[in-house]
Amino acid sequence: MLRTFLILLFSAIVAVSAEASVRIKDIVTLQGVRDNQLVGYGLVVGLQGSGDTLTNSTFTQQALQSMLDRMGINVRALALRTRNVAAVLVTADLPPFIQPGSRMDVTVSSLGDATSLYGGTLILTSLLGVDGQTYAIAQGQVAVAGFVVQGQAETITQNVATAGHIPNGALVEREVPGGLRDVGPLALVLKNPDFNTSTLIADAINRFGVRRYGVRLARESDLNSVALMKPANVGTTRFMAEIGDLLVEPDAPARVVIDSRSGTIVIGQDVQVSTVAVTHGNLNVRVVETPEVSQPAPFSNGRTVVVPRTDIDTNQQGGHIGIVRGASLRELVSGLNRIGLKPMGIIAILQAIKAAGALHAELVVQ
Repeated sequence: MLRTFLILLFSAIVAVSAEASVRIKDIVTLQGVRDNQLVGYGLVVGLQGSGDTLTNSTFTQQALQSMLDRMGINVRALALRTRNVAAVLVTADLPPFIQPGSRMDVTVSSLGDATSLYGGTLILTSLLGVDGQTYAIAQGQVAVAGFVVQGQAETITQNVATAGHIPNGALVEREVPGGLRDVGPLALVLKNPDFNTSTLIADAINRFGVRRYGVRLARESDLNSVALMKPANVGTTRFMAEIGDLLVEPDAPARVVIDSRSGTIVIGQDVQVSTVAVTHGNLNVRVVETPEVSQPAPFSNGRTVVVPRTDIDTNQQGGHIGIVRGASLRELVSGLNRIGLKPMGIIAILQAIKAAGALHAELVVQ
């Protein structure tokens, strides 16, 4: 019976440890290996009267005329009035070491006064790098998540209808110079810099190196990076694959992130609050405008005027005082919930606790 209990306890401990651990490759990047940004100018056609007004967007008209000229159609002397074309900027991220013939996603954004790109098709567009070279060609149906519905008295808008996405819409034509063999001294760059996490990564790699190759392979440089020493008889690709699957438990700073626009609050696990007494009351002010029309007496020389009438009502709800102590994240959340506040009230409370010096964490307000 005791043996069974110990086995279950050990299994639970291993499960909790595995849940808290992450792979090294998920929290670091290899120094010198990064994406390259591409940009291009193109035209989206096939819109249902929601494209650019050519008289207002002269660059759209010029691009349309140039495209038709290349196809052997001369429209220079004509006044184009179509609303089915929109000028767009096409952007994409070129992954490292990608080969010609591969495909990647692109984003399309309107430049002119088009109201929607829904149903449009991007015409063949060159995507250029910072060196002015063409690295990819984009074309395809634009997928738009938003829409705009407009009537005479009301307009409904959801998301953004003037920007869209083309999955696998770009075909890579040129390889970025350089390869993995050209990368200098190997180093891992942390996505979330931290001294403790950098040390944990180096220790995990060294344990693996001693067990597999008999040597230590890593040294923590600072809070941002870990220097690597690749064994001579192992390729870079295989070496990065081996250490990428090693598990560590990354440390994170105590931080409270507040999005004041949506009322979202994210509290880190290590956030602590000294014992404080908190009270919060809401003040509601209601202003109602009811203008009245004042008419003169019959057969008089007066005139009809509008007389303003304003009613102001105030209501302040009494707040009760509560004790909040945060020795752990669970106790902090329970204390805030006991006060019975809405998200905006909790935001005000956290900011006041930080000002009082009782919130032992970084407060980030977005």
